Amino acid sequence: MLEVKNLDTFYGKIQAIWGVSLRIDEDEIVSLVGANSAGKSTLLNTISGMLHPASGSVEFLSRRIDGLSPDAIVELGISYVPEGGRLFNEMTVRENLEMGAYPRQTWKRRKESLEQIYQLFPFLKARGAQLARTLSGGERQMLAMGRSLMARPRLCMFDEPSYGLAPLLVKELFHFVKTLNKQDITILLVEQNIRHALDIADRAYLLENGRIVLEGPRDLFLQNDHIKKAYLGL
Repeated sequence: MLEVKNLDTFYGKIQAIWGVSLRIDEDEIVSLVGANSAGKSTLLNTISGMLHPASGSVEFLSRRIDGLSPDAIVELGISYVPEGGRLFNEMTVRENLEMGAYPRQTWKRRKESLEQIYQLFPFLKARGAQLARTLSGGERQMLAMGRSLMARPRLCMFDEPSYGLAPLLVKELFHFVKTLNKQDITILLVEQNIRHALDIADRAYLLENGRIVLEGPRDLFLQNDHIKKAYLGL
């Protein structure tokens, strides 16, 4: 579904991504893990069109997208939930959700999409007229994820969705990600909570200092001595 080849991305003159290659097959959950400042968010920003690579390519459903604008990439079927959700704080819950349906082909079906989101997150319907800034941290994250689904994506990219959440909410959030995947949505998950990220992943990539240093199935990561020592505290 998604293939990244030899990607180099810069912030000005500073290189943040070095020759990164990865693939995501349809209906997979792929976790991209690593420490802070490893380049994980930069990679998602490049895939989503927020940044353009200096070299390399990004292909989605066999179409090259690394030269497209972010809105064109959303139209093709990729949704991105950045770290913190980045809600429209002075807009209502319903208005935030509707903003996710701005692509022409999904705007016409926004009422149907809203009902589907309300089935996943019943509390959002009850708080439809409430301002986004009044929600709790967990509710804000669920709203951001619901907004991304309004575009009816084939691939969802989540950047640190568990950041700042209480342990009980973290467990609920990862259960929700698995539920989405069962509904034929492919997932690329960036997450510092490596244990949770690996628990639900089919495959994973480890990004360190802007380079992929390990890739493979979940069990390979769980058995790797470097992962155990540096990331799982074992």
